[in-house]
Amino acid sequence: MIALKTVYIANIIVAGWISITSLFYPKKAAVTVFQNTYPYSEVIRLVGSLWGAIFLLSILGLLYPKKMALVLLFQLTYKGSWVLFVMLPALWQKQPYPSGMGAFFIIWCAILPFIIPWKDIFLAS
Repeated sequence: MIALKTVYIANIIVAGWISITSLFYPKKAAVTVFQNTYPYSEVIRLVGSLWGAIFLLSILGLLYPKKMALVLLFQLTYKGSWVLFVMLPALWQKQPYPSGMGAFFIIWCAILPFIIPWKDIFLAS
């Protein structure tokens, strides 16, 4: 349970910062979060909304850790997809990508399978 709450706290810190930056200071997010690898676009605010939802759901995760574990499964799915379909092809083709984000996503994808309470997600009644 401590590991699960630690993940939610990390989500609150990281997703909260990215969300606020992307929603309210998208040009700054293009430089800091996305490391100038993508041109500024209003899509940054869309991404900020996604991370804002993860931020809010992670706050609930501190109160209801197992019930909110689906947000972690969602993160594992979208972060893993981004690594496979965006980061790795960019790396192989020597194209720019936000390497800080990539490193964080790889670490998260390595940790989450051991933190997610699989039985509670799939065997819950």
